[in-house]
Amino acid sequence: MVMEEKAKKLLILYASETGNAIDAAERLGREGERRGCPVSLLSIDDFDPSSLPEQEIVIFVVSTTGQGDNPDSIKVFWKFLLQRSLTQNWLSRVNYAVFGLGDSSYQKYNFVAKKLDKRLSDLGATAVVERGLGDDQHPSGYEGALDPWLSTLWKALYQRDPKLFPKGPELMTSNKSLMDQPKVQITYHDVAEGTLSIPDVKLLEMQIESTRFILPGKLSGKYRPDCFLKMVKNEPLSKAGCRKDVRHFEFEAVSSTVEYEVGDVVHILPGQDAAAVDAFIKRCNLDPESYIRVQPKDKENDQSYDLRNALKVPVRLKTFVELAMDVASASPRRYFFEVMSYFASAEHEKERLQYFASPEGRDDLYEYNQKERRTVLEVLEDFPSVQMPFEWKRTGLCSSWLAVLDPQKRVLIPAWFQKGSLPSPSPSLPLILVGPGTGCAPFRGFVEERALQSRSGSTAPILFFFGCRNEENDFLYRDFWLFHSQKGGVLSEEKGGGFFAAFSRDQQQKVYVQHKMREQSFKIWNLLTEGAAVYVAGSANKMPSDVLLAFEEIVSKEGGVPKEAAVRWLRALEKAGKYHVEAWS
Repeated sequence: MVMEEKAKKLLILYASETGNAIDAAERLGREGERRGCPVSLLSIDDFDPSSLPEQEIVIFVVSTTGQGDNPDSIKVFWKFLLQRSLTQNWLSRVNYAVFGLGDSSYQKYNFVAKKLDKRLSDLGATAVVERGLGDDQHPSGYEGALDPWLSTLWKALYQRDPKLFPKGPELMTSNKSLMDQPKVQITYHDVAEGTLSIPDVKLLEMQIESTRFILPGKLSGKYRPDCFLKMVKNEPLSKAGCRKDVRHFEFEAVSSTVEYEVGDVVHILPGQDAAAVDAFIKRCNLDPESYIRVQPKDKENDQSYDLRNALKVPVRLKTFVELAMDVASASPRRYFFEVMSYFASAEHEKERLQYFASPEGRDDLYEYNQKERRTVLEVLEDFPSVQMPFEWKRTGLCSSWLAVLDPQKRVLIPAWFQKGSLPSPSPSLPLILVGPGTGCAPFRGFVEERALQSRSGSTAPILFFFGCRNEENDFLYRDFWLFHSQKGGVLSEEKGGGFFAAFSRDQQQKVYVQHKMREQSFKIWNLLTEGAAVYVAGSANKMPSDVLLAFEEIVSKEGGVPKEAAVRWLRALEKAGKYHVEAWS
């Protein structure tokens, strides 16, 4: 009797911060399964690191946050890998591959993937392919690197063991069978008994619980909000009619006392435009007043789902769309187009959707989707033959809802607080702040707090470099900065500080924050030698690297050292926790 050999399984472990690594890992899993290889897909914090030597093939998909920081989900795993008791051949039987998601505008670009790759190799594991590094700065995002890396990975795995892919690394079965198995199941209920008697804050909290396992990023694990906020101020900061609408918001807690420090980050779960929600529900032929429960398709194998915390009361379908689905602002991901193609009845629409979902169509998809910022609703309307089941709709958060929120109306905003990548500085720490555009926002809090501290004792000086396009149109918080830079304020020169603004479009030659920094190189160097900390916040495009280059030139010039020595000096500053960057796209 011949025993059939058990099929080998690909283990895919992901560590995600905002959800991108999950998407990339899920794509890896789908492509592996379509090549005939069983796949096990897990968040890395659901995997026992002590069992790693027992695995034959492990693919890691990890993101990097802030200044080379680990996502929360990988911290326990990484601490385990750093144990001195682990030998150089501990992973000698393990084959692995690493794909990282990062942003090249940061100095420690894809640092988590790089150090994980090195540590696995040091412990004796064998790399199947060279690590892949996805870059947010690429026009197609991380997929610009993921597409070619995956092609190389499948070929390398097949060469290592042809039994992994019985029909070869290029032949993929139709994904139709996978399309029949969405990640969630929706149960419809005739009524939601008992909801009318529940207070609005508690009801909203319960509704959030019902959607928690599909909320993106860190909110998925901490589903009960720290508090509920009410907007009390919504003021435009930029001049009406200019290119950007920049606003100042103020909130107060409704349900509990808010505890936070300057530099903390608040996450909110907003609603979205009511007309867009209604249009989406109508386009999908849904009943907005029906009540539903949304649960994982396979609760037994879904380790992120806790049945003890299951919602006792169903949620109204319209409320679910408002809370958990971004139909009116976010552009859908590439996989959304692949799923749509299986539900398109018109052949020309099916072919176009399949092209968009393929590596060959990636650039055209970027032109159609991300560049034009098309929403889920707009895409669905462009392909009228597509009739997708509600279980397959993608989820996300709205970004433009706050701008039109009326402080006079009582709208409850679920909020979560967490430590940001800009730690709160002590009053005795000199500061060099660089915050062009909306990057000035966290530093407004720094300056305001230091102004309060200066009333009861001495405080260290602050140098602040701000930049915008025009002094007239988008000089954000102008009066605030000028007030604190005069009459002995914490930004005043007589206190050893200073405020310097660069208006890039107010003259023929563009002037940016780095130009103002070079003009004040002596002051910057003096504060650095006094132990100052550097904080940089703003656009993640070229700004962080341009600012770092300016610091390197200043240290080299004023310190009288070669450029290479200046680079090492700034790296030591960062290692000491005195060079912080928080940038966003």
